[in-house]
Amino acid sequence: MDINEAKILVCDDSILARRQLKNVISIFGNPSIIEASDGLEAVSLFKEEMPDLVFLDLVMPNLDGMEALKQMLAIDENAKIVIVSSVGTKDTLLEAVKLGAREFIQKPFSEFQIINALTKNLA
Repeated sequence: MDINEAKILVCDDSILARRQLKNVISIFGNPSIIEASDGLEAVSLFKEEMPDLVFLDLVMPNLDGMEALKQMLAIDENAKIVIVSSVGTKDTLLEAVKLGAREFIQKPFSEFQIINALTKNLA
């Protein structure tokens, strides 16, 4: 898939983190980027927009990222969801991947990690 035709959902309660992700994504291309500031909003926008790729934080208000991940995958079991979080214990990583996350990127992230995730998941 051409990144310029992609729809990407960026979910993080930190406006700074969302901005950083959007800036890195824009280096790679010009997709449609949808933003959510909490887990409930993320799931709602996921249902409404059916994005091609989701970048999802784990620690968010109203509904945490792990529960949002479960709900998104219940809507679309083939959803491409990349966890981007500073909460990165081995157990958390294993649980997210076991549930269906494509990968786990530890914050602070590098441009390379995000571009690599875009390349792998939008191919």
